Amino acid sequence: MIEVEHLSKIYGSTAAIEDVDFSVEKGEILGFLGPNGAGKTTTMRILSGYIPATTGTAKIAGYDVHENSLAVRRNIGYLPETPPLYPDMTVEGFLKFVARIKGVPSGDRHSRVNWSMERCQLEDKRKVLIRKLSKGYKQRVGIAQAIVHDPPVIILDEPTVGLDPKQIIEVRNLIKSLAGEHTILLSTHILPEVSMTCDRVTIINSGKVVATDTPDHLMSHLTAKGGYEIEIEGDIFSLEPLLRNLPGITQLEIKSNSQTKRHVLLLTTDSNQEIGKDIAALIVNQGLGLHEMKRTRATLEDVFLNLITEESSLDSQEEKSLETVDTEQTL
Repeated sequence: MIEVEHLSKIYGSTAAIEDVDFSVEKGEILGFLGPNGAGKTTTMRILSGYIPATTGTAKIAGYDVHENSLAVRRNIGYLPETPPLYPDMTVEGFLKFVARIKGVPSGDRHSRVNWSMERCQLEDKRKVLIRKLSKGYKQRVGIAQAIVHDPPVIILDEPTVGLDPKQIIEVRNLIKSLAGEHTILLSTHILPEVSMTCDRVTIINSGKVVATDTPDHLMSHLTAKGGYEIEIEGDIFSLEPLLRNLPGITQLEIKSNSQTKRHVLLLTTDSNQEIGKDIAALIVNQGLGLHEMKRTRATLEDVFLNLITEESSLDSQEEKSLETVDTEQTL
């Protein structure tokens, strides 16, 4: 439903996004993840027809964003980071207005407005002025205006920014309920948002896509190393070298509490090989108290930080190489 190929947007000599590629299948929720300033909003504005791309192509529901802008707009519902609301209109009046300007036939407007309010749980707010609503309810109205014309594609830019934990859960559940019937592109820099809501994730950093996959597959990139977190009690002087020499352990970190004489061992392994029983045997044979032992698993945050750190390191190396070439040419 969404196809983006080699998309770039250049402002002067600065690339807001560069050679961006990704796609979203019908009924799928794709998380567009990146730090602030990574190029998420620029990409979404291009997809929604707000600004043109410098190079590259983007298609929504088969229509080219540049060549068939009106057809694209009829097929998307867009919620920018700041919802486009009229504060002195009632919720129902605003949604009727939006339905009219989005071309919903007059005979269908009443049912479409009621449907969007029902999906966003706004029925009891239909006669309330928008300016009197909480931020969470304003966000619901923003989503309702995006879906009132029943578009096949919904684009949401940071839909939970500024909401409290309860409101975040409510909006997250609303977004998940729209999947299947609609294809959703969800921009965010909030990591739990992606893992709890999205089928796949595209990570963008400094205007470039650095990874696209399911959250589980991205995390398996790191979890293939495996790991253990172990809490023990006693003198670990003799245990530490034994653990470091145990095949499969690549890293050992010890956090000690001098008052309780307890230690937390953080172990990293180089494969999925199960060596837990060997570790436990070493601890018991040394006469130490084993209080807790559990496998550790990387989070999406670990993957995200790992990827953007790698990308930043590569960019830094490229800059140094270019500086070296420029210096040699000058000499």
